[in-house]
Amino acid sequence: MINRSAKFAIGQVVKHRLFPFRGVIFDVDPTFANTEEWWLSIPENIRPRKDQPYYHLLAENDENSYVAYVSEQNLLPDETGMPVGHPQAGVMFEGFQDGQYKLRPMARH
Repeated sequence: MINRSAKFAIGQVVKHRLFPFRGVIFDVDPTFANTEEWWLSIPENIRPRKDQPYYHLLAENDENSYVAYVSEQNLLPDETGMPVGHPQAGVMFEGFQDGQYKLRPMARH
């Protein structure tokens, strides 16, 4: 049986294992929940398994900020202790302390 509990938490800053970007987690899918086309666009030799948690990140690299969708096997904790420079981080989260963001309370109607 596969353990589907997430290793990383919402608000945690992580980095990609293979590519030079880092980000803050804002959502988690227990298993792959993107399109088959997206999954097949990943080169087969580095294509991750679908049966693991996938994380939505407010991501950044040296050139820009974007939203990334990354498998658990390709993430590592970010040890810099630095906040993420993504412009949406301040909208989605309130405060950054001890390497962790705190999710803003959701506005409800």
